[in-house]
Amino acid sequence: MSSDTTSSDTTSPGTKGSDTTGSGTTPHTQPTGDGTATTTGGPPPDGAPAARPKLFRDASLSAVLAGFVAVVVSYSGPLVIVLAAANAGHLDRAQTSSWVWAISIGSGITCIALSLRTRMPVITAFSTPGAALLVTSLGAYSYAEAIGAFLVTGAVITLVGLTGVFGRLMRQVPTAVVSAMLAGILFSFGTGVFTSLKTAPWIAGAVLVVYLLAKRWIARYAVLLALAAGVVCSAVTSRLDIHVDHIELAKPVFTTPAFSVGSLIGIAVPMILATLASQNAPGMAVLSASGYEPKDRLLIGSTGLASTALAPFGSHAINLAAITAAICTGPEAHRDPRRRYVAGVSCGFFYLLIGAFGSTLVVLFAGLPKELVAAVAGVALFGALAGGLTGAVKEEKDREAALITFLATASGVTIAGIGSAFWGLVFGVVAHLVLTRMRTGRKAAA
Repeated sequence: MSSDTTSSDTTSPGTKGSDTTGSGTTPHTQPTGDGTATTTGGPPPDGAPAARPKLFRDASLSAVLAGFVAVVVSYSGPLVIVLAAANAGHLDRAQTSSWVWAISIGSGITCIALSLRTRMPVITAFSTPGAALLVTSLGAYSYAEAIGAFLVTGAVITLVGLTGVFGRLMRQVPTAVVSAMLAGILFSFGTGVFTSLKTAPWIAGAVLVVYLLAKRWIARYAVLLALAAGVVCSAVTSRLDIHVDHIELAKPVFTTPAFSVGSLIGIAVPMILATLASQNAPGMAVLSASGYEPKDRLLIGSTGLASTALAPFGSHAINLAAITAAICTGPEAHRDPRRRYVAGVSCGFFYLLIGAFGSTLVVLFAGLPKELVAAVAGVALFGALAGGLTGAVKEEKDREAALITFLATASGVTIAGIGSAFWGLVFGVVAHLVLTRMRTGRKAAA
C-alpha cells in the first residue's frame, strides 16, 4: 500500500479531476470510464502512476478504508429492509441466507470488475427502494413468482442500459443540477453527525473531534481514526451489541421462477422504475459530479446482467449506488481521482467476504450503534458534500435551478414510490428549462 502524508486534499469532487495544488494548471489525466485516460493539459504530477497502473501500486489505506466504510453503511441500514422483506414474504432461513448471498456476491463482483475495467470507483449495491417495495408486496405472491419478477426486472434493466437510452437522458441534465442533487442526497448524512450528538454525545462527539484533529495533521487517515475512536467509545459506553454464535458458509438456493401477470405488475414494474430512477440515476450523477465520465451502457448493462443471473438465487436488483458511492468517489478516498478506483475494488472485496457467509456476519454490522454508523458516514462524506455544493453554485445562471434541485432532493419526498433524488432531477431540469427560455426570450425581445 502506498503511503500518503499530505495534510490537505488537492482534488475536489465535482471537478473533472482538477488539481488545485497552486500551479494554476488544469488536470493532467482524466479517467474516461472505458479504461483509457485523456490528457487535458499539464504534465502529470511528480510520482503519478501511468494511465493504467497496477492495482497494488495504486493501493492506499484511505481507499481501502473508504470501501470498508461503504460496506458498513450498506449492511447497517439497507440490509435491515431486505431482512424485513424476507420476513414479510415468510422466507425460511435458507432462502433468506441465499438472498443475502446473491445481492452481496452480485454487488461484490460488479464493484471489482467495473472498477478495474473503467479505473473509476464504481460502487454497486442492492436496490434499497426495491427492497422497501417488497416489504409490502412480497407476501402477496409465491416466492417463485417473486423470483420470476426479479428475473424480468434484471432483463429489462439490462436492455435499457445496453441500448444507451438511459445514458442519453442523463447527459441532458445540467452539471449544476447534478451537483445539487448529489448535495441533496448527502445533506441528511452530513447533519446526521450532529443529530447523533443528542442521543450518543460521547460516540458522535469522539468521531467528530478525532476526525477534525486527524484532518489537521494526518488527513489521509482521518476517517480511519474517527471510526476507531467511535468503536472504542461504543465499547466503553456498552453500546456494542454483537453476538455471533457460529459462522457458516452460505449455501445458495436455486428457485425455479414462475411468472404471473400479478407479480409482473405488482413487483417487476415498480421495481424497474424505482431501481432506474432512485438508484441508477443518482449513481450515474455521483460519478459525474465527482469528475468522472461514466459509460452508461457498460455500467447499467453490467448491473442488469448481474441482477438477471442471480435472480433465481434471490437477488431482487443490483444497481449503481449513490450514497456509498460518494464515500469512495470523493477526496477522502484519495486525493488523486485516478487512484480512487481502489476503493471500488476494496468495497467489492468486503461484499464478497460477507456474502460468502450469508446472513451470519450481518450481525456484526447490525450490532454497531446507529449513531456510530451515522457519524462515520457523515464525516466520510464531508468532502463529497462540499464538492456537490461547490458545483451547484459555481455558475450564477444555474443557481436557482440548482437550489430547487437541492431542496427537492434533501426533502426526502417520495412520489409514486420513487425517491426524492429522481424528483430533484426532474424539478431541477424543469426549472433550468423555464429559466433559460425566459432569459433567452428577454434577450430576443431586447
